[in-house]
Amino acid sequence: MQDALMQQAIQYAQEHETLWDRSVDGVFGVHQQDPAPWNRLLGPLRDRGPVTGVVVVDGETVASWGEPERADLTFSVAKMYLALVAGVAHDRGLLPDVDEPVRARVPGIGFDSGNNALITWRHLLQQTSEWEGERFGVPDQADHYRAVTFGAPPAGVKGERRPLQAPGTYWEYNDVRINQLSYALLHLFRKPLPEVFREAVMDPIGASDSWSWVSYDNAWVNIDGEMMPSVPGGSHWGGGMSISSLDQALIGQMLLNEGRSREGKQIISQSWVRAMREPCALAPYYGYLIWLNERRRMFPSLPASSYFGVGAGSSFTWVEPERRTVVIVRWLNAAHADTLFAKILAAVDAR
Repeated sequence: MQDALMQQAIQYAQEHETLWDRSVDGVFGVHQQDPAPWNRLLGPLRDRGPVTGVVVVDGETVASWGEPERADLTFSVAKMYLALVAGVAHDRGLLPDVDEPVRARVPGIGFDSGNNALITWRHLLQQTSEWEGERFGVPDQADHYRAVTFGAPPAGVKGERRPLQAPGTYWEYNDVRINQLSYALLHLFRKPLPEVFREAVMDPIGASDSWSWVSYDNAWVNIDGEMMPSVPGGSHWGGGMSISSLDQALIGQMLLNEGRSREGKQIISQSWVRAMREPCALAPYYGYLIWLNERRRMFPSLPASSYFGVGAGSSFTWVEPERRTVVIVRWLNAAHADTLFAKILAAVDAR
């Protein structure tokens, strides 16, 4: 039996389910908020499950609810996984210097001229690249002036063309540029990123085989004569990562362990995991495709050391180093996240 405080937290989560419908035929997805012609799907979506969660303290699962074994879409939590794939590239020597221009290792894919030639891997990982172009039928303009819950409010209307700045001088949450990062990593590995993620991360941490990382229908690329999918870092226009809460918790535990599996094997180098948590100078609440609780501005009830993968819907991977805790929450109304997390924290502290 869960203790009373944890039961109260679980009940609170279940009482504050996302406003999204459970069926993709209803109010479901990010693309529906885009102006035409970008408010259309390019890849598949799947119906969702109920409010779901897992709480792991020092490697022990102390609470779970909903359907934690269900492989559900996780939207932009997948950006965290892209950052881990970039870490694999770094550890293998394919990406030795994040401040090197992207064009130096992957020429001919959109980084060869103008301001795009100045873009580094760090710019892409911190969302300060200002990359200009089109990827799989969607231009970077589609996410200009995009508002995100935890970022500074934009100065214009989403989808209106914004004057671009020099790379590294402006922060914007932009899914087209994330897809361009994934495209660049595909060309760096010359191997589908889901295969890289499986062999380098998921299999070594003991994850299940139920997860899948799916591209848009039109996002197949010829690499060395073989057609390969270029996967998105979310599900803005469909596709993306479907994964169980239990597998997400294993990834969170690996991050909590500074890149090591439960058995102590180094999966991602400690230096890369720490680099992921370094605040972006322009957006100190953001690292390498993860959200930071800098000055507790994201979640006032939580320690500043906490960090997160956050996806629309809403889905959260919360890593709390001070208490050796990982929390996965799926399909929560994000307006109630801080209160829920405070209740979970109180329950963990009362153990």
